[in-house]
Amino acid sequence: MDLRFLETFVAVADCGSIAGAARRLNLTPAALAQRLHALEGDLGRPLVQRVGRHTRPTPAGEAVLVKARALLDAARDLRAAAAGDVPAGQLRLGAIATALTGLLPAVLEDMRERWPEVDYFIRPGSSVDLYHAVIEGELDAALIVRPPFAIPKSAGFDTLRSEPLVLVVPQHLAGQSVGDLLRDEPFIRYDRNQWGGQLADRWLRQAGFAPRDWLELDALDAILALVSRGLGVSILPDFAKPWPEGLQVARLDLPGTMARELGLICHSQGARAPAISAFRAACLRCA
Repeated sequence: MDLRFLETFVAVADCGSIAGAARRLNLTPAALAQRLHALEGDLGRPLVQRVGRHTRPTPAGEAVLVKARALLDAARDLRAAAAGDVPAGQLRLGAIATALTGLLPAVLEDMRERWPEVDYFIRPGSSVDLYHAVIEGELDAALIVRPPFAIPKSAGFDTLRSEPLVLVVPQHLAGQSVGDLLRDEPFIRYDRNQWGGQLADRWLRQAGFAPRDWLELDALDAILALVSRGLGVSILPDFAKPWPEGLQVARLDLPGTMARELGLICHSQGARAPAISAFRAACLRCA
């Protein structure tokens, strides 16, 4: 049995769809479906079924899923165990969109030079989802926004960047005051389901502003593109470059501003502890 086929089944169970699992594993849906059918042939039972628009494990799939996760974890630990205290094996990492482009490339470059025996699985996602994936053991570490609550003692959090909130406006409006812009211009909200968006909303309420909401998005690059075209203003964290090219925007400081903390949440126990510790050290160096 090919362990990649088990990984395919677990991804389908986690994502709830063939298409979502294919994106996570960087496969075409057709290739992923072939893997899944091969695994079902090996086990002699259908493992997934369509429920409305979603794909769910069958009763047989539910029984296999728990053991499949354990088997994949054990397989990932083999190289790490054989290497002893030397960082090796696969790290399962998560990163929010701005960390994927602004911090993670430098960290992985640093890791490749120092610890070439470590390889990676990287899951993009929101801070909320990645936090739970680390706490539940699905990921070893993730680059996320600091949660607005206490983190369990089983995991640690290191702040890598403090990103102050700024008012992002079209370049031609840069000379106006923050108060006038928030009163007169359409407002594009950073999604309040995200921890960074909740921080921006808290600043608005504490500062006593009630802007004219137009849109609410969780994609910061998309918000910047809309602002650049003169479609509104927004409050965003001053996140690490690269920003999209060709933007015609200005960043205005906010009085009594708050900051989004971007950091690393991780576990530090088990067979992959040396690799996790090496990744944490690389994050601290690169930040």
